[in-house]
Amino acid sequence: MAGNGPDGRSSSSPGLTEKAAREAPGWAMAAMAAVLVATGIGLFAVGLAESTTSAVVTGALLALIGAGLARGLTPVSPGQARVVQVMGRYTGTIRADGLHWVNPVSRRHAISTRIRNHETATAKVNDADGNPVEIAAVVVWQVKDTAKASFNVDDLAGFVAIQAEAAVRHVATSYPYDAHREGQMSLRENAPEITSELSVEVADRVTPAGVRIIESRITRLSYAPEIAHAMLRRQQAAAVVAARRRIVDGAVGMVESALTRLAADGLVELDEERKAAMVSNLLVVLCSDHATQPVVNTGTLYQ
Repeated sequence: MAGNGPDGRSSSSPGLTEKAAREAPGWAMAAMAAVLVATGIGLFAVGLAESTTSAVVTGALLALIGAGLARGLTPVSPGQARVVQVMGRYTGTIRADGLHWVNPVSRRHAISTRIRNHETATAKVNDADGNPVEIAAVVVWQVKDTAKASFNVDDLAGFVAIQAEAAVRHVATSYPYDAHREGQMSLRENAPEITSELSVEVADRVTPAGVRIIESRITRLSYAPEIAHAMLRRQQAAAVVAARRRIVDGAVGMVESALTRLAADGLVELDEERKAAMVSNLLVVLCSDHATQPVVNTGTLYQ
C-alpha cells in the first residue's frame, strides 16, 4: 500500500514490478481438458455398466484432472490484463488478449489497461500573489505497471484523483494569475509551460502506483467571484494604458517624420517656438479619442 512522505507525495516499497506470467496456449489446454473429461466420463459409464471398479476409478480421476486443467483457462479481453497470484504471491501478468492457461490453483484478477481521464473538481486556491483563483484540470492516464497498480494502492482511480488534485493546487500556488514584470511566468499567459509542469508533477506523484500520465491540461482558470470584478477593472485599466502607450509611440514617430520631411524639403522654416506649437497640435490630433475640429488661420503664421 502506498503512503505519503514528508513532502505530501506518495511513497511505496520498491522491488515489486510487472513481469510476464508463466502460461501455456489456452486452446491446446482446453482441447486436452475436453479430451480428458470426455474420456473419463466414458470410462466411468463403462465401468458402471460392467461393474468394473478400476474403470470407474480411472474414469473419475481422468474427469477430475480434465476439470482441474479447465480451471486454469484464463480469457483476456482487449484493453485488459490479468494479474496472477499463487498462494498470495504475485507470479506475473498476462497482457496479450485471447485464451491462456496458467496454474489452476492461481488467483487471477482483471485490471484495465485502457486510457482513462480524470477531471479534477474546481478548486479555490491562492496564487503566488495571494489572490484567490478557481482552477480545474483534466488528467489523461493509463496503467503502465499492473503489479504496482494492483498491490501498491487500495483504490487506483481514487489515488490518481487525489494526487492530481494535489498537484493542481501546488502548481496554482506557485505562480501568479497575471504577470507583473517582464519575463515572469503566470497561470494565464504561460498555459503550455504550466501544463507541462503539471504533467511532470502528477506523473511524479503517481509513479508508485504504476501509472503513466499521457497528458494534463487546465480546463478552468479564473479569479474567485469575490475579487473577479476588481481584477477585471485592473485588467481593463492595464489594457487602456498599453493601448495609450502604443498610440503615443506611433504619434511621436509620425510627428518626428513630419518635422524631418518639412526640414528636408525646405517647405517652411519654423523656429523652436513654432515647432513646439506644431508638435503640440499634431499630438492632440493624433492622440485624441474624438474627431478634432480644424481651425483655419487666414493671417500669417506669426500673428
